[in-house]
Amino acid sequence: MAGNCDGGFSFPKGPAMPKITTGPKRDNGICHDDSGPTVKAQTIDELHSLQKKRSAPTTPIDTSQGVFAAMSEEERQKAQLQSISASLASLTRETGPKVVRGDPAKKTEGATPVAHVPHTHFFSPTIAVSDSSLKFTHVLYNLSPAELYEQAIKYEKGSFITSSGALATLSGAKTGRAPRDKRVVRDETTEKDLWWGMGSPNIEMDEHTFMVNRERAVDYLNSLDKVFVNDQFLNWDPENRIKVRIVSARAYHSLFMHNMCIRPTPEELENFGTPDFTIYNAGQFPCNRYTHYMTSSTSVDINLARREMVILGTQYAGEMKKGLFGVMHYLMPKRRILSLHSGCNMGKDGDVALFFGLSGTGKTTLSTDHNRYLIGDDEHCWTETGVSNIEGGCYAKCIDLSREKEPDIWNAIKFGTVLENVVFDEHTREVDYTDKSVTENTRAAYPIEYIPNAKIPCVGPHPKNVILLACDAFGVLPPVSKLNLAQTMYHFISGYTALVAGTEDGIKEPTATFSACFGAAFIMLHPTKYAAMLAEKMEKHGATGWLVNTGWSGGSYGVGSRIKLAYTRKIIDAIHSGSLLNANYKKTEIFGLEIPTEIEGVPSEILDPINAWGDKKAYKETLLKLGGLFRKNFGTFASHKIGVDGKLTEEILAAGPIF
Repeated sequence: MAGNCDGGFSFPKGPAMPKITTGPKRDNGICHDDSGPTVKAQTIDELHSLQKKRSAPTTPIDTSQGVFAAMSEEERQKAQLQSISASLASLTRETGPKVVRGDPAKKTEGATPVAHVPHTHFFSPTIAVSDSSLKFTHVLYNLSPAELYEQAIKYEKGSFITSSGALATLSGAKTGRAPRDKRVVRDETTEKDLWWGMGSPNIEMDEHTFMVNRERAVDYLNSLDKVFVNDQFLNWDPENRIKVRIVSARAYHSLFMHNMCIRPTPEELENFGTPDFTIYNAGQFPCNRYTHYMTSSTSVDINLARREMVILGTQYAGEMKKGLFGVMHYLMPKRRILSLHSGCNMGKDGDVALFFGLSGTGKTTLSTDHNRYLIGDDEHCWTETGVSNIEGGCYAKCIDLSREKEPDIWNAIKFGTVLENVVFDEHTREVDYTDKSVTENTRAAYPIEYIPNAKIPCVGPHPKNVILLACDAFGVLPPVSKLNLAQTMYHFISGYTALVAGTEDGIKEPTATFSACFGAAFIMLHPTKYAAMLAEKMEKHGATGWLVNTGWSGGSYGVGSRIKLAYTRKIIDAIHSGSLLNANYKKTEIFGLEIPTEIEGVPSEILDPINAWGDKKAYKETLLKLGGLFRKNFGTFASHKIGVDGKLTEEILAAGPIF
């Protein structure tokens, strides 16, 4: 190409460029093109309406069962809305709010508002019509994760999509549970059934105060343009599952519970009916400090007679999860079902193991085994037919999370997962799991099927092994001990581990921590009742109890060393295979524990703690110190008589340390 005198350009002469052809002409004289037909829409709104199609059940609905089975689709939706309106009803008004399905930000043409019929009141003063009765409350019912992402990102400040696809959220001022603000209604029934008094997690409130807080929560929820409603299940055992309804104001809370509870199929949702238990999460709104029993702006209240839970003044989602766990700790034992705060896995031959342990003992790490199926990581029931997971998801700690140490949890943090209070790069959205700027209690909530070796449905046969984990920073408990039934009950009730606490001058020393049944904050009945049920089931089904120390050996923290994870895994493998039952055993002093003399892959010198200590005198002094701490803690339970003439209590006490 060259310039010419006109200031333009001319092409050099040469072979002519090939002629471009467009194909043969059609009869109408228009050349063929590859574009598709135009869309069947006249406006942008019509085009957008074509983008989404209505969900439909993947299998036929069973019309032979269920309250709503014989209804038309319109009648079924109306009945469903009436049920939700009844849940949101103020107990001082004749009807519940006018509810309609759908996002208020979108057009809801043709949608008919529904209110529930009058009901029997707790008290019913004469009251004039209110502003809230004149408005619609839009119900966002069982939204999918994708829909909840859209709601959170659009309307909730602090919600972002991270680089892995998870939804990062903030829980507000509270980044953990508020056990001192949790209350349980004390009435004629719970007065007799529940554990009250010293050592109990159950702090009482009366019925009237609960109703005041319930009214406050319901009024707040009804004042909103929209609420999120989740209808879901607890307990994978179909014979003993509980229907729960969660009413909340945040997409974050709805997605969290979508992940943590069992997700109903479309068919189950069609026939859901009336829930067995309802949560009113008005956590963005504080309780009234002048209300009786209130000690702060936060109140988490459970009424077992009404089957309701009210949350005020905290947006931390874990309150819902653990509140329902507490409810299961009350409802299940009434059915002779043992509720357990434990991990659970199953071998390829069907052998099931339960793992109990407080924070830092390795419960999650040891129950997650690529050679075994995961039934669940935290909450379970032991029924007449076997074990079942209570939940539909996992709630994992994220602090210092790495792909190398916890690959299953790392890979589960993807689209659909809720990440609580994590810190991420403002540009790449990559999460820094070591950053504690918001809180050390960073968490991930994800469906259990995000774990590759999860067993779905999450049920299994009766356990063969019950493993109690302790991280003994005093260094005097053996790496593994075989327990008889009385010892299993004693250590189950004790729920021991030891934390390492720092002091101002840099000296660190172990601090004993006891949590009854390895979950004192959530149990409703006296610990001995759960322990007696555990012993009964273990004896009936031939399960063996084990105490495994994942803490220190050869000295206390600062002198000895942490027992290697590889050794602990060898011990757990020997328990699973049954080979440890055939080992030779000897008994330790003070605690009277049966310890094996040899385990393949584990140095024999660490199996008996005294052999690993260089200073034998210091060992005996530390052993006596820990034994004294056990005795002092168990004094809380010693006066509670169980069994015929209290003989079982005597057996349990005799299974503790003897000086």
